[in-house]
Amino acid sequence: MKKRHEQKLIVLSIALFLMFNIPFVLIFNINGHVFGVPYFYVFIFSTWLLSGVISFIVLKRHYE
Repeated sequence: MKKRHEQKLIVLSIALFLMFNIPFVLIFNINGHVFGVPYFYVFIFSTWLLSGVISFIVLKRHYE
């Protein structure tokens, strides 16, 4: 794996660590809904989905 791909995945891991820390997560612990789903769950699952997509793109470029 190229060094820049490794660096991108490390930066993604650090960003996810910071985003799932308690102080940042508590920002989204408010009353309200998006299409009937609480903001907290929308934040958690959209962050998880976005990180999976970014990881897929980085690894796809690695294997080309």
